Amino acid sequence: MSLTVEENIKAQLEVRKNAHIMLVDGMSKLKTQKVMQVQSSVFNVSGLKWMLIVYPAGKDGTKEYLSFYLKIKDKKSLGPNWEVKCSFKLTIVPQNGFNRCHSIEGIESYNANQTIIGEDSFISYEELKKKYLVNDKVVFCADVTDVQPNFPVTNTIPRTIGTAERITLTDVSKKDSRFTWKITQFSSFDVGDYHFSNEFKLGQRRWKLKMYPKGCATGKGDYLSLFLTVSDYNSPMAKTLAVYKLRVLDQLKRNHFETSIYT
Repeated sequence: MSLTVEENIKAQLEVRKNAHIMLVDGMSKLKTQKVMQVQSSVFNVSGLKWMLIVYPAGKDGTKEYLSFYLKIKDKKSLGPNWEVKCSFKLTIVPQNGFNRCHSIEGIESYNANQTIIGEDSFISYEELKKKYLVNDKVVFCADVTDVQPNFPVTNTIPRTIGTAERITLTDVSKKDSRFTWKITQFSSFDVGDYHFSNEFKLGQRRWKLKMYPKGCATGKGDYLSLFLTVSDYNSPMAKTLAVYKLRVLDQLKRNHFETSIYT
């Protein structure tokens, strides 16, 4: 009897101690929803923090190829002169096992000018669909070994097992996907003030809208700034990919202003 994709991943984690595996469940939804970028959770190898980044429609947006990268995320990698040398392997895995993978590998140096390494045209969507996309799932894997930073690193306890995560894009019904925040006395707000909406629940998270009536950062003084924020970072203990629209309603002519965001 063949193993399930989850059983294959579990078996690999025991032998690939410096690997991080990301199972994306709902690959077609990422393209349909025009999600620009998918990031893994941060994982630790050799005392440093790393992250996988996938562009489902390619970094250049051509949609013919998928882009796949390994990024160093550690705060110790700051300043102009740091460098981290390592061996890496980026892989897309057939779901019937870790044989005949599609991969790139090499020895590279991360530094202030190069914090991300990978391939813009990692795999064509035609090949992905033929060999690696099963039940709308794709398995991505990165192995990071022989890490050599030019600065002292603490907490370099060797890993005893690899790490893994599942990313699932969950549909929210149209009737449950909208939150409306009506603001009164808008003109009375001062520059620099920000205000939160009431908390609302969508999916497994609780959210709030954060609004700067007179703008913030580069929009300060000339624009209204509006953000979607998570209000319960501790539950669940994982990153959340959200596809959403922020909209300001035209109460007279229904000529609404909106922007779509994928993060």
